[in-house]
Order: sequence, then structure tokens, then C-alpha cells
Amino acid sequence: MKLSEKDPAENKESQRNWSCSLVVAALVGAFGSSFLYGYNLSVVNAPTPYIKAFYNETWVRRHGHPIDPDTLTLLWSVTVSIFAIGGLVGTLMVKIIGKFLGRKYMLLVNNGFAISAALLLACSLPAGTFEMLIVGRFIMGVDGGIALSALPMYLNEISPKEIRGSLGQVTAIFICIGVFSGQLLGLPELLGKIWFYTNSIFRKAGIPQDKIPYITLSTGGIETLAAIFSGLVIERLGRRPLLIGGFGLMALFFGTLTVTLTLQDQAPWIPYLSIVCILAIIASFCSGPGGIPFILTGEFFQQSERPAAFIIAGTVNWLSNFAVGLLFPFIQKSLDSYCFLVFAAICITAAIYFYFVLPETKNRTHAEISQAFAKRNKAQPPEVKADSAMSEEKANGQPEPDPSSTLDSCGQNRIV
Repeated sequence: MKLSEKDPAENKESQRNWSCSLVVAALVGAFGSSFLYGYNLSVVNAPTPYIKAFYNETWVRRHGHPIDPDTLTLLWSVTVSIFAIGGLVGTLMVKIIGKFLGRKYMLLVNNGFAISAALLLACSLPAGTFEMLIVGRFIMGVDGGIALSALPMYLNEISPKEIRGSLGQVTAIFICIGVFSGQLLGLPELLGKIWFYTNSIFRKAGIPQDKIPYITLSTGGIETLAAIFSGLVIERLGRRPLLIGGFGLMALFFGTLTVTLTLQDQAPWIPYLSIVCILAIIASFCSGPGGIPFILTGEFFQQSERPAAFIIAGTVNWLSNFAVGLLFPFIQKSLDSYCFLVFAAICITAAIYFYFVLPETKNRTHAEISQAFAKRNKAQPPEVKADSAMSEEKANGQPEPDPSSTLDSCGQNRIV
């Protein structure tokens, strides 16, 4: 058989893995979950001046004088970062809700939070109450926290191990599509508003104000393309190279961005190099670090342990989001263009850590992944510890249990 030819049996198996019901379940679940998360991440950027004006008008009506600029900045920071606090609360609720409803119905019930948040956000302006806007953002964060734990678990458990990575990237892809949609709806031509993007990075890079909306939109497009690329190659390259390479490239481009922002006044072309660096950082993030952690969290743990694992991972994720959202404006003000060196250091640390600690999980069962971890840590594999018990069961004529049977049977039978 020629090397270029594929085994018909492999083609048949691949087609069987990508069943229609599996694909539909993944797409519908992601659209109602991670898409909303991504959309609410970016949609708040476009109307920033209008929301601040609404806060000021409400303040004047209540107190008879304009709001203090520092108070306005604090209120806006809370509005942005409260989304992450809601996400943390949602993450902590996953185990309790999932225990009674399961993954599928947890995703369905989660839509109630999204609807409640939408009603609060829509009614805040007519009611003249900015607190409703903040509470709405919080509840939308709860929706995102539940979604970003329940959806990856669901996708992991309905996927055959041969396509677990590719299907798992649906979460990241729809986050990026949601971000892109939020940016697209913020274009001046679509909403009739005038240049309301105030992205400080692009403005600091010397980009004309009338060009900023389109450059910001390009970041959403890059995110989506990079996430799709990662989904296409993850089963060939593996999780480890994409994750380590993504962090390494992010560190490189963060360092380059610091240099270009520092020297932006030296030549007219340098600000555009800053844009290239920003797009490269986003592409590097979405090709690996943005989506693969969702996959790895599901692959590292057995089904019974998975909710607790997602609670821990989600807690770290949402607390980090909250810290960045709340503190970044102040960090940027204090360190100026050198603020990105902080992120570069974090990325370098992550790349080094994963290089020495993380095994490859591509096309492996949970038992094999546990064995790989044990080998790297020079510890006794869990399977070896269980050998004596299994031998006794065989001697007694009892069937030998498969440590990954739950996942594999779900994947093979396409339980959706």
C-alpha cells in the first residue's frame, strides 16, 4: 500500500467517530454556552463611553453633581471585573448542580441565568439604575462560569479518544466567534455610533482613532482562525507542543511589543509593528493556551473526579480574570509600556513548567495518562498498585475492570 493512501478501515473509523449527532451536540452546546461567554467578554468594550455617560447622568440625578473621575473609573472597573466574580460563583455551583441534573441538563438550565442577565441589562437604561447593569454582568458571569466547566466536561465524555482534542477545541472556537461577534456589532457603520472604541493599547500605539474599530475587529478574526487551526492540528501535533509553543511565542511577542511601544516615536512604521505583535500574541494564545487547558482538565481526571477538577481550574481562571480586569488599568498606568513584561514572565514560567511536567495526552486513555504522569514523577503508576487486586479477581473468575471504560463506552455509543 502506498504511503499516500489511507486504509479504508481507518477512513471508516474516522467517519464513525464524527457522527452527526456528536457534531450537532457539540455545536449546539457551544453556541449556547461558550459563544455567550466570548460575546460578553468583548461586547462591553464598544459602548464604554456611553455606559460611563449613563453612570454620570444617574449620579447627577441622585446627588446633584457630576461623578468624581476616580469613582467613575472604579465603577467601570467593577462593571468589567464583576463578570469574573460571577464566573467564579458559577464554577463553584457546577458540582452541586451537576450532581442532580447531569451535564446535559445543567447546560440547558444554565440558559435561565443568561435570560435573567439579558433582561437586567436591557432594563437598566429605562429604569435609570446602573446597579442593574452591574448585577446583570454578574449573573452573566455565573452563566459563563457554569458553561466553561459543564461544556468541556460534556464534550470530553461524549467524544472518542481519537478526536477528543479536536472536539474539545469547539469550546475555544466558539469563545472566539463570540468575541468576534461582539466586536463586529461594535462597528460604527452597524450601530450608527461614532468611534467609541477606546482601546488604550492601540491608541498608545499611535493608531488613528477612526482606524481603531477595524483593527480591534481584526483581533477577533485572528482569534477565531487560530482556534480553528488548533482544532485541525491538535490530533496530529498533540497538546503539549501547542501549549508550550503558544506560551513561548506569547513571551517572545510580549517582549517585542514592549520594545515597539517604547520606541514608537522613533519611526512612523513602529506603531504598526506593535499591531503585528498584538495580533501575534492573540494568535499564539488561541492556538494553544486559550483552549487546550479545557481539554487537559477533562483528560487528566476520571469521570467521578472531573467536577472537582473543573472547580479548581475554574476558580484559578476566574480569579485571574478578575485580577487582570480590575488591576490592569492601574498596572498600565504605573509601568506604562513595561507592563507587558509581567505577562512575558508568566508565559516563560508556564512554558518551562509544562516542558518538564506535562506529558502528552493525545489519543491516550485516562489510565495511560496517569501512567505517563507517574513515569515523569518517578512514582509507582496507579495501575501497578491495582495489579494485585486484579490478579485476585482473575483468580476468582471475576472480569477485569477497565479504568477508562466509562469514557470509552460513552464515546463508542455516542451517548448525547
